[in-house]
Amino acid sequence: MESMKAVVLTAFGDAEKFEIQTVPIPTLKANQVLVRVCATSINPVDYQTRRGDYKELVRLPAIIGVDVSGVIEAIGEAVTDFKVGDNVYYSPQIFGEFGSYAQYHVADAAIVALKPANLSHIEAASFPLAGGTAWDCLVTRGNLQVGETVLIHAGAGGVGSIAVQLAKAIGAYVFATCSSRNRDFVTELGADRVIDYKNEDYVEVIRQETNGLGVDLVLDTIGGETIQRSLDIIRPFGRLTSIVDIAIPQSLLEAWGKNLTIHFVFSPQYRAKLEALTKLIERHQLRPVIDSVFSWDQVVLAHQRLEQGGTRGKIVLKFTEN
Repeated sequence: MESMKAVVLTAFGDAEKFEIQTVPIPTLKANQVLVRVCATSINPVDYQTRRGDYKELVRLPAIIGVDVSGVIEAIGEAVTDFKVGDNVYYSPQIFGEFGSYAQYHVADAAIVALKPANLSHIEAASFPLAGGTAWDCLVTRGNLQVGETVLIHAGAGGVGSIAVQLAKAIGAYVFATCSSRNRDFVTELGADRVIDYKNEDYVEVIRQETNGLGVDLVLDTIGGETIQRSLDIIRPFGRLTSIVDIAIPQSLLEAWGKNLTIHFVFSPQYRAKLEALTKLIERHQLRPVIDSVFSWDQVVLAHQRLEQGGTRGKIVLKFTEN
């Protein structure tokens, strides 16, 4: 079998620019594995790429997508960690040569991990990029510690819904913003204090509930004025992590004056953080949060759903029934 079906981006623009095409299966290198994709998911970086936000990094026609859960079909001669038939999950390199909207994907073995045993492929596909990003923001870069306080913006979103659970697993006190309709949902994920961003000012809430001390860490998934306003409610020597591609705020004097650390996080791919997430998933300390599931040939509808906003967790594209 030398060819596969794939969702191909033929031009930058709206979701109608996708086409289902037959394309060659990528060539397997010595350090790589060939994976039959059972499911992938839709991320904001997908529609940003599709509409042309990163034109200089993407050569058309392109196969995009940055989540995979599937089964290894072949391994390169230098691969010793996996065997044919292993169930795996991972996040392909963002802006790599090809992505996950296809029946097969080739990846360096170093970024691949065994799929959590208690998750289906549909569930597992919701984790790699969002879960890895939450891990980088809270653990690797945010250095969140037991007993600290954290504010997670957009606690019902793809990254936020995992970050709330992860912060609780670490042992932090969690503030999270969301809409009123998601209040109970985010509370069930583990947030200690849910802030309705439409009817409450998170700056005032945190000032009042921390006696003016502020939080140790803020995770920004929104952008806009969020960074600037969040600086007002971070303790001295606290931290802020942001995953949003935004212009740097005009004044960061507040951060300088309080010795704050700010990380702009572009999440790298590596196996160790997936293995750490797997341990928490298999201990039932993290669970998948899936907004909706579409067949892979419904990619247009899936993109439109995510761009509408208001999703809870992730949108998954399935290639097989599982």
